[in-house]
Amino acid sequence: MEKEENQNNTSEEQNFGTAEEKEKSEVNSNTEDKKEIKETTPEEKVVELEDKITRTFAEMENQRRRFEKEKEDAFEYGGYSFAKEALTLIDNLDRSKQVLESDDKLKETEALKKTLEHLDIIKKDLISIFEKNNIKQIDSLNKKLDPNFHQAMMEIEDETKEPGTIIQEIQKGFTIKDRLLRPSLVGVSKKVTKKEEKTEENQENSKDK
Repeated sequence: MEKEENQNNTSEEQNFGTAEEKEKSEVNSNTEDKKEIKETTPEEKVVELEDKITRTFAEMENQRRRFEKEKEDAFEYGGYSFAKEALTLIDNLDRSKQVLESDDKLKETEALKKTLEHLDIIKKDLISIFEKNNIKQIDSLNKKLDPNFHQAMMEIEDETKEPGTIIQEIQKGFTIKDRLLRPSLVGVSKKVTKKEEKTEENQENSKDK
């Protein structure tokens, strides 16, 4: 009986040993496979490095271009905000003229004429300074509406002009170099409606009678 038990134990030990060896051999084979997968040839490493260097140089070039563009914009349009704020001076001069001209007490007086002349001189000087700094007025009257430079505030019926023609300028627009500083606020022409055409015809007919 003891011999049989010993034989069983030895057989179990042998089986256990073979199982362990199998596991070890499988682990070793897996690690070897992984090493084989991870390992790259020198040529592949060179290609990979070249790709990384190319990408790095491209990124550096993009950054350089962005920096140059920002520097150019800062030089060209550095006074953009200041110029936009300075336009309120011209607006205030125009408003002051309108207030003075509409004052019944000042109408036809010598004081009003001199004051208006001084305001005109100040406005001309301001515009001259703007033009020296590439800030120019937008010509609008009798031109077709251009959304890039004009903002239509109203439509005015006018049969003498083509529809969409600017016939009134509410506020002057300005550009700084090739950039819009502010759009011109304008009124544009539109065709007379049929109802109004009929009323005009009726009025003319009644006059003829």
